[in-house]
Amino acid sequence: MSIFNKVFASIGIGSAQVDTRLESDTVVPGEEVRGIVHVKGGRTEQKVDEIYLSLHTTYIKESDDKKYTATATIDRFRLNDPFTIQPSETKEIPFSFILPIDVPVSIGRTKIWVATGLDIKNAVDPSDKDSLKVLPNSLMDSIFSAAEDLGFRLRNADCEQAPHGLRRNYPFVQEFEFVPISGSFRGKLDELEMVFFPVSENEVEIFMQVDRKARGLGGFLAEAFEMDESNVVLTVTRNDVPNLSQKLHAAISRYC
Repeated sequence: MSIFNKVFASIGIGSAQVDTRLESDTVVPGEEVRGIVHVKGGRTEQKVDEIYLSLHTTYIKESDDKKYTATATIDRFRLNDPFTIQPSETKEIPFSFILPIDVPVSIGRTKIWVATGLDIKNAVDPSDKDSLKVLPNSLMDSIFSAAEDLGFRLRNADCEQAPHGLRRNYPFVQEFEFVPISGSFRGKLDELEMVFFPVSENEVEIFMQVDRKARGLGGFLAEAFEMDESNVVLTVTRNDVPNLSQKLHAAISRYC
């Protein structure tokens, strides 16, 4: 094989190519993601040490009073043992993995994607990127519906750097920001923020921040010193779904 082909392959020209094809790009946390990785050989024989899939999202990070976007790896999966791909040869590697139950959902500006990489020694590693649309599971969907029943509208959703007290598996949390547009909390609250920490598919811990509306001089002073915010931790299971609106109302009402 021409030495020039080997040199070109080492810098990514004429080297192996990778293409991942997902069976479905719409998934729910806890579900199985399936697909096939297609590998096509380049101009020269190459040894592939590893094929890996990694799950990613972005989040807002703050440093020196400046905000910027960072990328976080949610999980990583190794697919194969080392193999050699011949020039123009095609290989198909099927895969499946379980989407973590605490993966962010595709709401607001939150993006989730699967990156595929080939680890080829002494060469530029080929890669591929495929977007996933992650939908809320039925329990989370019920919580959103309960908030809507109470007159709240989802205003914003984003992944942000997690304070140390809220940091779990990742350096970020996905925050959902609601505003009361009707119902008993309109005029009493400025906003309601929620962060979900799934325990299982049937149970979730909700961290809520209730931001009371400033009323009078005392209210404005409290708002100035951020004393108008109360933190609430609420555990919700599937058994709560029939009375979820009432449970949510009771938890928020204690701080209004």
